[in-house]
Amino acid sequence: MRPESVAEARAWLKRAAMDLRAGALDLQPDPPIVEDALFHCQQAAEKALKAFLVAHGQTIPKTHDLDLLSCRCEAIHPSLREVLTEARDLTAFAWVFRYPGDWKSPSRDKGENALHLARRVYEAVVSRLPDEARS
Repeated sequence: MRPESVAEARAWLKRAAMDLRAGALDLQPDPPIVEDALFHCQQAAEKALKAFLVAHGQTIPKTHDLDLLSCRCEAIHPSLREVLTEARDLTAFAWVFRYPGDWKSPSRDKGENALHLARRVYEAVVSRLPDEARS
């Protein structure tokens, strides 16, 4: 890997880890801040996928679409398909609760499930990165 790709992949992973932490913190209060947790779960998955693409010399599209990012990652490493198929459902959380609307408040369980899924995406990506990009 080129040194600049290593540094950029690590930077994406650091941001993804911060989003995972923020999502977990949002679920701690009573009542939890589920809408914000869901946003951070989507962001963590997105940033992990972008880290994977950068680490493999790919250009990162400016998108929040986890389907598009997942397809590109799966083309590189088909073993990601199982976890990324589920992760596609997180895409809408990039915007759905960020703006006014007539949204039904999601449950704590929905937030916890999304956090679990975002962590699985992060771990799946990290486990498939070259060693130098993981540190």
